Amino acid sequence: MATEKILIVDDDTNICELLRLYLEKDGYSTVIANDGMAAVQKFREENPDLILLDIMLPRLDGWQVCREIRKTSSTPIIMLTAKGETFDKVLGLELGADDYVTKPFDAKEIVARVKAVLRRTQSQSGADVKEVRFDNLVINLTNYELRVNGEKVDTPPKELELIYHLASNPNRVFTRDQLLDAVWGFDYYGDSSRTVDVHVKRLREKLEGVSDKWDLKTVWSVGYKFETKD
Repeated sequence: MATEKILIVDDDTNICELLRLYLEKDGYSTVIANDGMAAVQKFREENPDLILLDIMLPRLDGWQVCREIRKTSSTPIIMLTAKGETFDKVLGLELGADDYVTKPFDAKEIVARVKAVLRRTQSQSGADVKEVRFDNLVINLTNYELRVNGEKVDTPPKELELIYHLASNPNRVFTRDQLLDAVWGFDYYGDSSRTVDVHVKRLREKLEGVSDKWDLKTVWSVGYKFETKD
């Protein structure tokens, strides 16, 4: 039975109560916030395991809430919105959202997505450790830790999954679409080049000058690879 705590953020109280009902039926505990400011406060007070975050909120919108949370935490975030424009999806992914659901939605689908995201982002008891090591670099997908020169570096889940996927396949070139499919793992229609490029840029800022034995390289007109050097 699930024991994780879910923070539900939506200004529609009916949606909040519907999601609470389905999540608690599955064994999750829930906390509700109806505006952006309350969401940030509840996040700090309750330390939830996952956040269901609406975009159109009073006081602070979902984008602002996501930015605020990502300053200090890689807690999984599933964005909820009635909007379906490509721009919204791209922005949500770039800000560090882990999944994206458009209203109207089936509450059972939300529960399934919650389970899937938590499975991806939490270590499993007795599971094999997913870790790759290179000079001055350790990427651990079991504990979701990135260590550079022995020091832990705070990294959003999608950035860590991206560098793990690349480093697990050294010297192999991936297109942006292949990376989006492998890392985000759900249907995506939008500017994949922009989304992947932004995440690679942020990774490079963290990894710049760490070692001369490997590099996160751009393969022009194709995509990216984690290149190792003899």
